[in-house]
Amino acid sequence: MPTGRRIKSFCAGSGIRIIYENMKEAIQSYLSFLAIERGVAPLTLEAYGRDLRGFMSFLHHRGFLSPEKVRPEDIIDYLTKLREEGLASTSVNRVLAAIRGFFKYLTREKRLERNPALGIERIKGWQKLPHTLTKGEMEQLLSCPGEKGLEEVRDGAIMELMYATGLRVSEVINLRLGNINWYGGYLVTRGKGGRERVVPMGEKAQMALRRYLEEVRPRLAKAVSGDFLFLNRMGKGFTRQGLWKIIVKYARKVALEGKVHPHTFRHSFATHLLEGGADLRAVQVMLGHADISTTQIYTHVTQERLKSIHKKYHPRG
Repeated sequence: MPTGRRIKSFCAGSGIRIIYENMKEAIQSYLSFLAIERGVAPLTLEAYGRDLRGFMSFLHHRGFLSPEKVRPEDIIDYLTKLREEGLASTSVNRVLAAIRGFFKYLTREKRLERNPALGIERIKGWQKLPHTLTKGEMEQLLSCPGEKGLEEVRDGAIMELMYATGLRVSEVINLRLGNINWYGGYLVTRGKGGRERVVPMGEKAQMALRRYLEEVRPRLAKAVSGDFLFLNRMGKGFTRQGLWKIIVKYARKVALEGKVHPHTFRHSFATHLLEGGADLRAVQVMLGHADISTTQIYTHVTQERLKSIHKKYHPRG
């Protein structure tokens, strides 16, 4: 075990926990463990060392000298940086494997209390970024239904709510009257895995929803309606296909056909929040993502958009 002034120990419960004050020593300890106890091949050790030293350099720029200070966000930010620099997804996943193995070793050896890499999964789908609308395009789409008829008022309420909450299509069509909390200004929904979450609605969505409930739903409701929030012209709850047709109809009217589908509202919701300065973890909670690395892709989207704006408008772009 490495010793020296850059390593300190203290009692933790019944044992003594070693804390590395220097990332370099922690990495060297891990590589020695792989070589001596696991018999890892020299070329593999070299690759692991290179990946971990790159991560160490990134952390040093952030002022982190000890593994104890590393957060999950730091790992995700580093992986995002590598991807933006052009590293293939397979190579990013190799780096992630090295980082996960490193922190797993430190926690198993009682040299860390928590594992910041726990729960960060392999990167999937980074090659294809989700399409989002600009704020102007979204305003154009939301204003399209107008206030002329029953279906238009209902459709406007549906789209306002989708943009205001980022709900999945399945969550929208399964909303019940009892899911709305008017006093608190939020709704309750169940997402993937039956996980329940609370999502704020926003004033415009609440206004559109109130009008629908007061003027439209009572005229659509029939014996078969039950307590579904949104009803079709037959008085039944919507199907996924039915909701998709509504979105496509209005997208066609504002010349956005082919650029809009129901999930576009969810993508735009997350992207616009992050562009406005929202906290990544808050967006994760509202979207109902179990893993923050899933939410991280929207940060990548906003960065791509900023780069395109810079290229378009900067005199030397």
